[in-house]
Amino acid sequence: MKFKCKKTDIVQALSIVMKAVSPKPQTPILSGIYIKAENNQIVLQATDYQLGIICNIPAEVNIAGSAVLAGRYAQEIIRRLPGEEVDIEYSAEEKMIYIKSNRSRFSILSMEAEDYPTVTKFEGQHNFQISDVTLRDLIVYTSFACSADEARPVFTGCLMDLQEEKVTMVATNTHRMAIKSDRLEDFHGNQRMIIPGKLLNELSKVLQSDMPRTVNISCSNTQISFEVDNVYISSRLIDGKYPDYARAVPLDFKTNITMQTEEIRGIIDRVALISRTNDYNVVTLEFSNGMVKISSMNPEIGNGEEYGTAVIDGEDIRIAFNADYLNDALKLIKEQEFTLSMNGPLSSAAIRTASDPYFTYIVTPVRS
Repeated sequence: MKFKCKKTDIVQALSIVMKAVSPKPQTPILSGIYIKAENNQIVLQATDYQLGIICNIPAEVNIAGSAVLAGRYAQEIIRRLPGEEVDIEYSAEEKMIYIKSNRSRFSILSMEAEDYPTVTKFEGQHNFQISDVTLRDLIVYTSFACSADEARPVFTGCLMDLQEEKVTMVATNTHRMAIKSDRLEDFHGNQRMIIPGKLLNELSKVLQSDMPRTVNISCSNTQISFEVDNVYISSRLIDGKYPDYARAVPLDFKTNITMQTEEIRGIIDRVALISRTNDYNVVTLEFSNGMVKISSMNPEIGNGEEYGTAVIDGEDIRIAFNADYLNDALKLIKEQEFTLSMNGPLSSAAIRTASDPYFTYIVTPVRS
């Protein structure tokens, strides 16, 4: 195998496929990146058996062939090369990969390409398309609410609920829930699947182009794949039953309070400096007379409070939340105003905006 390619192309491709390389691989071969050169392109692959990624880039191929690069070493070496082009050659006899750029030259031991469990593209029962902007918004507005607790795998993923030209993404850690919906053209039928949060977070990084693109999605009962431009990502779905998210959203609220997004986000960020050192990071919100008093206290440090403006429709109320849970949602809101809706100090509250009826954030208050 021998080829030449642009450094920027291969650096980007390596950074994408490395997301599927486990820091603690089950076998040594999975620490590598499979690379195949043919037909004036190179194909890079990586997998940890749960997540698989393929990335293609153009190249000047002199000798077709395949090899397995030592993943992290290859990525760091190539990223630091001085030239704009990279020459890579594999010697099967020596089992060495030679990397050259300008006056830099590296040689790295290769693993057997025949032993690598290459990623195979699959065709699922459902195949549909979605715009990259729509998919990115679905991920960004929900995946942050996933749980990090591997003991409950269902909550480490996002539910994708497809229902007759409508797609809904849901994430929860049981203390908060983010729901984002959008239209989905040319999809007929119903399908529900739990997609690993790790996959979605990596996919959102790929969906960063300024030009609109189409994402091709294929799914079965156990697998899902996403293909956009030169990148193909596949993953196993999470097995389990997701809670009924529709029941988590109250139909009516006794109190609806409209506030300025930037103002409240800033106040919470400042006041939470006091409570941030404890496990729950609690801030208390007290609404009355067109104002909100946001406060926090820590017996070992002190307390802090600040007032903001609030348009109160309904009963005055005093309620406490995890500060991070509030600000995680407020960071996503682009509108100047948002509405916090509540039924009482111990009932779940909702954060929404008037201009985006497709996003709802449910957060459970903290007893204080």
